[in-house]
Amino acid sequence: MSHSFESNEILQKLPKHLKQFIKPQNYEAYSAIDQAVWRYVMRKNVDFLRKVAHKSYLEGLKKTGISIESIPNMYGMNRILKDIGWAAVAVDGFIPPNAFMEFQAYNVLVIASDIRQLEHIEYTPAPDIIHEGAGHAPIIANPEYAEYLRRFGEIGCKAISSAKDYELYEAVRYLSIVKEAPNSDEDAIASAEKKVEDLQQNMGEPSEMALIRNLHWWTVEYGLIGTVENPKIYGAGLLSSIGESAWCMTDKVKKLPYNINAAYKDFDITKPQPQLYVTPDFAHLSLILEEFANTMALRKGGLSGVDKLIISNALGTIELSTGLQISGIFNTVTEYEGKPIYIQTKGATALAYREKELVGHGKNTHSKGFGSPIGKLKGINIAIEDMSPRDLAAYDIYEEKNVTLEFEGGIKVSGEIITGKRNLQGKIILISFKNCTVTHKDDLLFKPEWGTYDMAVGKDIVSAFSGPADLNSFDLMTHVPSTQTIHIKKSKKRLELETLYQQVRDYREGENRTISRTKVLEQLIENHPNDWLLPVELYELARLGNETELSEKILQHLETVKRNKPEFGHLIDDGLGIVGTRQIS
Repeated sequence: MSHSFESNEILQKLPKHLKQFIKPQNYEAYSAIDQAVWRYVMRKNVDFLRKVAHKSYLEGLKKTGISIESIPNMYGMNRILKDIGWAAVAVDGFIPPNAFMEFQAYNVLVIASDIRQLEHIEYTPAPDIIHEGAGHAPIIANPEYAEYLRRFGEIGCKAISSAKDYELYEAVRYLSIVKEAPNSDEDAIASAEKKVEDLQQNMGEPSEMALIRNLHWWTVEYGLIGTVENPKIYGAGLLSSIGESAWCMTDKVKKLPYNINAAYKDFDITKPQPQLYVTPDFAHLSLILEEFANTMALRKGGLSGVDKLIISNALGTIELSTGLQISGIFNTVTEYEGKPIYIQTKGATALAYREKELVGHGKNTHSKGFGSPIGKLKGINIAIEDMSPRDLAAYDIYEEKNVTLEFEGGIKVSGEIITGKRNLQGKIILISFKNCTVTHKDDLLFKPEWGTYDMAVGKDIVSAFSGPADLNSFDLMTHVPSTQTIHIKKSKKRLELETLYQQVRDYREGENRTISRTKVLEQLIENHPNDWLLPVELYELARLGNETELSEKILQHLETVKRNKPEFGHLIDDGLGIVGTRQIS
């Protein structure tokens, strides 16, 4: 874990595979322009959000220690967040959805530490510290919402993805990076947008992860609360976007009551949302989450659960009715009358009970896969797991006995029993054989020369979910993103502009009162005539100091900027509106 943030007892509980995503915040890398962007967005948003955000937002800003004046430092945030049972870590942009949600399950807020460029001050598709710090952090101060977020992470990280989901994640990550990167080529952006669009249109049947990601988007990111007629904002994407927070309050955005149907409504991160969902209160979010969880393989198990894991082609787990958990990459399932009767994994597989690996049954023991029958013995009403010691003996399921077990559906296991393992309730969960042959009709599933055959015991698959049962069973330190956030070398002109911003910031904060703001304005007009944010900051200082002549010069310059760059007009007007003056006509 990086030493660039202050750890606490919450962060210390993070598993190693999540720590690989954490990066140093590198606070010194924020320029004075970055600080000015934060200050502008926060002042404008807070001014507007006083009227339209859920009351928890403004209360949360105070509780989480997020300042309007400066980009939050992880040190300070963690010291305050721990008082409400949370912590924060810095990451590089988008991380895989399962990992993002697992962080939430540990009460850890993931914060993309980069900040949007001045050119994208109203909205960026890339997660940034304005979105995370100013959007997510304040609202978690509400206990009901914080528990929803934690529970969402807990359930969401178990959602099974499809192979296409990860491809889409990489494409979206790349698109967000190139759109935010300075001097990005328009053709590269168009190409990245087309790839995302093509993938979205050819995803096939949506996976559990795709569906629960939709719920996350329409609540955590873009949620409204209250009534459809008079909603308030609580979603982080709206709380952190100057443009969309105002846009979403207009009649141009359709408002719908929030229900489970939102899981089937896709979204486009590159465009403003045409409709939003309104929850009556935070408790309702948890009700819908539980309703969705009841549809997941996590709770349904069965043949459909195994099929989802096979489609995912990724590490997953099934849990049997005895509590035995099998973790690996599932590649085949044999079915009979709509039920799974034999499952098979490929490659390294581990067995566990209650999320703890069974001694002697890790990936080294089962390095070439694992297969086992599921269900009851043919013609016997009582399942093996429900048999008493006397029942087991009666059916020759006993140490050193040669036995042939024929299961419903035709799976046959023949061999000499070596031993069995039981769970805490005394139910047998695993039987080991030597000289064992396993067949299904004419198919040979296991040969004696392959060694010991470990047969899982369970009449049903009660759960199937993404990831391993025991996090320590597998090497999960494998995340290598295909793209990194792009940071280009700053030009001499850009560095000069940053120096001017720093001088004004130093003046405002009392660090250096000898700076001539008139000279700063002159240099701006001469060398950076299209910059609009620093003149707004200069005007604020001039107005506070009742410097009428300097104020008029700045307003005249801003009128020129508006004529040359009409797209900056509303930003300038909004900035002056925050200061408390007339808009430029």
